[in-house]
Amino acid sequence: MHLNPATRYQVLLTINNALVNQTTRDSLFKALAGELGKIFEFDRLSINLYDEFQGSLSYFATAEGITPEAIEGDSRPLAQGSIAKTVIRSREPLVIPDLRKHTYWPSVQAMVNAGLNATMAFPLITRGNVVGSMHLSFRTPPEHMEELAGFLNVLSGQLAIAVDNMLAHSQLTALNRRLQLQKDFLLKQSENIYDPESFFYVSTAMRSVMGQIQMISETDASVLVTGETGTGKDYVARYIHSLSPRQSSLFVKVNCPGLASTLFESELFGHAKGAFTGAHAKRVGRFEMAAGGTLFLDEIGDLPLPQQAKLLHVLQDRTFERVGDNQPIQADFRVIAATNKDLEQAIRDDEFREDLFYRLNTLSLHIPPLRERNDDIPLLLDRLSSSESVSLNRPAPEFSAEAVEILLHYPWPGNVRELKNLVKRLIILHPGKTIGAGIVEGMLQPEQTEENSLCRFPSLAEMEKRHIEKALALAGGKVGGSCGAAKLLGIPRSTLQYRMKKHGVETAASGA
Repeated sequence: MHLNPATRYQVLLTINNALVNQTTRDSLFKALAGELGKIFEFDRLSINLYDEFQGSLSYFATAEGITPEAIEGDSRPLAQGSIAKTVIRSREPLVIPDLRKHTYWPSVQAMVNAGLNATMAFPLITRGNVVGSMHLSFRTPPEHMEELAGFLNVLSGQLAIAVDNMLAHSQLTALNRRLQLQKDFLLKQSENIYDPESFFYVSTAMRSVMGQIQMISETDASVLVTGETGTGKDYVARYIHSLSPRQSSLFVKVNCPGLASTLFESELFGHAKGAFTGAHAKRVGRFEMAAGGTLFLDEIGDLPLPQQAKLLHVLQDRTFERVGDNQPIQADFRVIAATNKDLEQAIRDDEFREDLFYRLNTLSLHIPPLRERNDDIPLLLDRLSSSESVSLNRPAPEFSAEAVEILLHYPWPGNVRELKNLVKRLIILHPGKTIGAGIVEGMLQPEQTEENSLCRFPSLAEMEKRHIEKALALAGGKVGGSCGAAKLLGIPRSTLQYRMKKHGVETAASGA
């Protein structure tokens, strides 16, 4: 093969253009084989990939031409590939005009047995790393073999870049596919958990709320959801997201009381690798995760003032920087915030920023407490009993008319969450039985009589404290875990610990 410099350059350019347009391993390999076949004849072409960590070789794609039996298979130890091992270790090309003189190598003997008598191998090196090797073998040694080897040595540099790029492309494609599957799974799980059909109501108050949700979901404005603990603010936020144009993207929840001040920026903004001790890898923050979707700020009223200022800055222009990085990141997300506090009173008490309140309160939605919509209680009792009995694999109890009457007049400080946990306890302790007035009274307020209830009606804070204490007692003092009080109450462990501290509730197992 005789190529003058101009022709050689043109051939290399043609091959390079053919390689860069490929999107799969097989198409890249076939493009290479096709272009080389236009220049000279060969009887076998293969590309090996080298895994330095495993010390192994594998084929980049199915080899072209003759395949000796001893070197079949997708992967093999480097030691079994004598020629590949030589060029990978030396980082230099290897040209063997007569393989019959090297049959002491088992792989060479296999090539000779298959009718191959000459070979050339070239290391594929990019950015200082050997990613593999290219091999061409012949029945009859080609003319001007040294000149051909020089040309192929130059080509191997271009091929190394193409192979490395293709491997990176394949890895990114596989990663994107896995992430999409994970995203689809999470979205599906969210849809299953927050199915609109599982939100039970018949009262006029809740019909009005659900009508407002239909209108709010069509916009992209910030929403402030207010209501007492346990009214379903989390569900409502997810429901708004599921009806919005952003439903195909993630719903990212931020539990504001659970954010430690030292990790606030890292949690929300993310951090760069090496930003601080323990930052071994880049972390994507909640704001970046919510790009294209919805960011839910739960219990925003419990966020300390210094963190409120940082949050306000991001909400104004949707731009932030990861901790330890100075590259600005923009993220388009919708904000839904929820609180059980009176934020206007908190503003007057200098506990909440007025500018942040107006940033969040573009649209507002108030979820009424259960005591103001007791028409929903009989329906909730029926539906919750059915669903929880299936979950607990126990028969659902039946409620007497007297028991239902007591439940209708109970103040429900924990709202629907308290009712759900009451139903769960009744299924566990009285499966399949008829629940009378005495059982219900004992579980709701065992220490309170009708007479003193009129004289000393407990505050919401007192009822919440009693409810937490009852849950802890039922859980044997255990806060976390599958049988802990947090699980019974249906709230995160960090939220329960925060409320225990708020109400001065202590337990010997509070760290459990």
